[in-house]
Amino acid sequence: MFDNTTRTELSSLGEFGLIKHLTENIEIKNTSTLKGVGDDAAVINYSDGEKVTLVSTDMLVEGVHFDLTYVPLKHLGFKSVIVNLSDIYAMNGHPKQITVSLALSNRFSLESIEELYSGMLMACTKYGVDMVGGDTTSSLSGLIISIAVIGEAEKNKVVYRNGAKEKDLLCVSGDLGGAYMGLQVLEREKSVFKANPKMQPDLEGKDYILERQLKPEARQDIIKLFAALNIQPTSMIDVSDGLASEIMHLCDQSNVGCELYEEKIPMDPQMFDTAKEFNLDPTICALSGGEDYELLFTISQSDYEKVKNLPDFTVIGHMTKKESGTNLVSRSGTSHPLKAQGWDALAKK
Repeated sequence: MFDNTTRTELSSLGEFGLIKHLTENIEIKNTSTLKGVGDDAAVINYSDGEKVTLVSTDMLVEGVHFDLTYVPLKHLGFKSVIVNLSDIYAMNGHPKQITVSLALSNRFSLESIEELYSGMLMACTKYGVDMVGGDTTSSLSGLIISIAVIGEAEKNKVVYRNGAKEKDLLCVSGDLGGAYMGLQVLEREKSVFKANPKMQPDLEGKDYILERQLKPEARQDIIKLFAALNIQPTSMIDVSDGLASEIMHLCDQSNVGCELYEEKIPMDPQMFDTAKEFNLDPTICALSGGEDYELLFTISQSDYEKVKNLPDFTVIGHMTKKESGTNLVSRSGTSHPLKAQGWDALAKK
């Protein structure tokens, strides 16, 4: 029975602690469920064929995940699909269908929701995904978007978070921290506007980091490159909550440690310069910022020759024994325990 004499604040657990607490006693009853909670997507096998089904879902809540003061509805629609597709790519799979559920307050007109949907459909068209259903209901607290994505992968090609081994190379696609710095610029301009509505936003020279925040892309190209180069990552996750947090997920699930080299973390010059402009440490922005939707993965050392000259792959560290811990090696060569200060939905007000 529910005991209302004690109260534990959800914020004391954090988002991932809450998920772990709620799901630790789940028992899988169907043999078709190959992987349940604990990865970027569930893995389901409905037949004896060579392919499996991948399922994931994400919810975006106004005031928690997005601010309509500066986020255009079309961009929001596009991004809401992308964050789901990224989970399927993180399993080395291909998204095929989505369902879209919306909770709407009465301040939204038909025209505004059409704008939201146009962004969603743009993402579906670009990534070859079908919108096949959903639901709508009313909301007393703004806009809520919940999207479920269904994908597929070859059974023997699915990549989980728990496959990294000691001496594997830790790699990431693209660059990191840009989305976070784009958010800082938008928040700054919102504050300026609130103080003086006649002021025009100063966004010059920030195009790249603003796009990283408002219109991110999912790394479908990396999955295709894996296939073309015959690379099977040993583990993988998408970078949605910050590099440090995702590395710790891989280490925890794979029962290994890690040495991450600060000097190897890929950062775009615009992100780096903007962080300095805000008196922020670019490395911390890359480690903890989140919403980059790049792919973080480990590969066997034998695959190094295949990736060493690729412009969009960066080897940023290697996996170690669990007892060695998860460490950041600074530019000066000193080693420090890696701390995950990633974005926590439960900590937001």
